[in-house]
Amino acid sequence: MSPDQLSTLSDHLYSVSVALYSLAVVAFCAQLAFGRSPARARAQELVGAGGPAPEKPAAPTPGAAEPAAGRRWGTIAMVLTGLGVLTHAGVLVCRGLAAHRLPWGNMYEFATAVVLVAVVAFVVFAARVPALRHIGVFVMAPVVLAMVLIGLFLYAGTAPLVAALRSYWLAIHVTTAILGFGIFFVSGIASALYLLRSRHEAKVGAGQGAADAPGLRVVERLPAAAALDRVAHRTAVFGFPIWTFAVIAGAIWAESAWGRFWGWDPKETWAFIAWVVYAAYLHARTTAGWRGRAAAWINVAGLVVMIFNLLYVNLVSTGLHSYAGVGS
Repeated sequence: MSPDQLSTLSDHLYSVSVALYSLAVVAFCAQLAFGRSPARARAQELVGAGGPAPEKPAAPTPGAAEPAAGRRWGTIAMVLTGLGVLTHAGVLVCRGLAAHRLPWGNMYEFATAVVLVAVVAFVVFAARVPALRHIGVFVMAPVVLAMVLIGLFLYAGTAPLVAALRSYWLAIHVTTAILGFGIFFVSGIASALYLLRSRHEAKVGAGQGAADAPGLRVVERLPAAAALDRVAHRTAVFGFPIWTFAVIAGAIWAESAWGRFWGWDPKETWAFIAWVVYAAYLHARTTAGWRGRAAAWINVAGLVVMIFNLLYVNLVSTGLHSYAGVGS
């Protein structure tokens, strides 16, 4: 295939990926709608067997007593997500083949790759722990929104790299930045859901929760707060050294390209701020008085900083990193 044909195929695969992810969101919504909270399912089993119904609903991980309809929709959602990952990867592969370079030389390609890493991270966790499929709608809905916005506002045609990016450090620095950002994306969402779930569990434990309240039906089908906290922490632990290496590699590349390791460029500054926030989160997770909700808020703040660094710093502020299409 010619470069133009590969570039066109990449654009078509992008649209297919958005469609598959959108269908996956619908299927994840159906899983929540037709599934049943484990606590309620357990209560019904006890009553049917002649036993007493529990006074307060427990907070086990969803999936233990989920109806067949819920499991079926969850499986469909995962299949659609997996197909979306394949076409999503095809977007970048075709881009790279068309341009004869690594497919993250501009903001469109960088953001597309970040979203792909986030989806892959979610799929890996959901495959290992099926109960985590219940957070699928909260991961995939932002993914669809992100891809739509990327396609509308960040799209750039296939083109050679600008001179500033023609370095082997592109494969090192930018690749690790993509991996770190994608992993932190899942970590931040898990912490946000943990804040919702832990608040619900605290109310239920205090006898203040109304299990049949419409606003709580979705929250009570989320994995237990402890499970969400583990996901957030483990992904942050995995992503932190990758992001650390990305910051160090960026400094080495800056010395090679601009003759200094650090110049307080807006991109450099906010990358370092993000590193400090995630270091604070990991430290807070091991510090008495900061475990739980306080640490989770720090992790959510880290995700906000990462998104700010990607969007505002690249697209609005001026600096040495404002090149390659609409930024890099």
